[in-house]
Amino acid sequence: MPWPVDTAKLDRVRALMKAQDLSALVCRAPDNILYLTNYWCMKGYDAVVFPREGEPTLITLEPQLNDARRNSWTSDIRLFKGYDERDPRPPNFRALDMALAVLKERGLTDKVGIELTNHTQAADRMVGEPTVYSQPYFDAFRKISGQVVDAMPLLIEARAIKTPQEIERMRLANELAALAMEHCRQNMRPGMKESEVGAMFEGFVHGVGVGYQGKVEMARAFTLVWSGPGIATFTATGNRPIQEHEPTLFEIWVCVDGYWNDLTKNLSPGRLTPRYEKLLDLLLSVFNEAVAFARDGASLPELDRLIRARIAEGGYPGQPSHPVCHGVGARAHEPPYAHQAGTGTIRRNMVLAIEPGIYWEGGGGLRLEDDFLITAAGSEKLCTFPDDFRVLIPS
Repeated sequence: MPWPVDTAKLDRVRALMKAQDLSALVCRAPDNILYLTNYWCMKGYDAVVFPREGEPTLITLEPQLNDARRNSWTSDIRLFKGYDERDPRPPNFRALDMALAVLKERGLTDKVGIELTNHTQAADRMVGEPTVYSQPYFDAFRKISGQVVDAMPLLIEARAIKTPQEIERMRLANELAALAMEHCRQNMRPGMKESEVGAMFEGFVHGVGVGYQGKVEMARAFTLVWSGPGIATFTATGNRPIQEHEPTLFEIWVCVDGYWNDLTKNLSPGRLTPRYEKLLDLLLSVFNEAVAFARDGASLPELDRLIRARIAEGGYPGQPSHPVCHGVGARAHEPPYAHQAGTGTIRRNMVLAIEPGIYWEGGGGLRLEDDFLITAAGSEKLCTFPDDFRVLIPS
């Protein structure tokens, strides 16, 4: 569904470009194209030439012309072929040729920013088969430009602060996640396979989410589901049975037209065992203290230290083995990251996923995670599904 031009967002990008004297950005990562044009490409072949002044040029695959016209914030749309009988190269090289031609045609070759560093591969709309770019692609810009610089620091700085429209889009993703968790709460039974429950969540989001409130064109969900002794970080969903009186953990990513959330929610069929009751109480105290700490002006390294210190004081030194706080937006995981050996400050209108976790030797454990919008007064939790999931267990 079309969204109005996010002027605040684009003005911020152009201000940063002016400060660095950049003539244009050329982006090919699906999340950066979405960020700059509102067009979410089906496959990662497309590109945008985003000038410091004037209208962007969107370079897109021929069959997506209608999508591009409907959703993008530019009327300058140029098409390349997915299959060209004269050209055996992958389609993204035809997009490259067009991007270079646009730079020359519009006199934008003085100083060009391209994505020289891009630490993770973002999803396209098709999702699942990333398009990978190699050295000749990047070298091509050096042949026509006075100077080529890495655009990613600029884009990371701009993307860290969310506009009202971006926050609205992320709220939709979190609403769908809460609805899907409630659907699973009503239908999950002991003995079902973890994979059945994961499919239940993902199918609900896709089925209900497409067309949701007349605002969502595409909604997809991705989960990892682990139950009882199957809970272990960096583990695939399996065919293990859903356990009674123990948590079933949902690692959740919901994507709504290119904007994501990152959550961890839990359910338990039946009252928790005493050992899990104690673990949940500990983790809730850590989680709540971390959320209270995460305010405008707070230190990201100190947040990492705080969470890990409290977990160690609870008897689990060295845990967890994964990051405990990061940004969320046009990717499920994006800067800033909280790390005790790093730098950085929490700022108003960032959206941060906070996710302390504790895992037992041999299997089992818990993680709590939600997305928090940093406000003037503190923070706002974006998903309504409860973190103390004991309130959902019938007495």
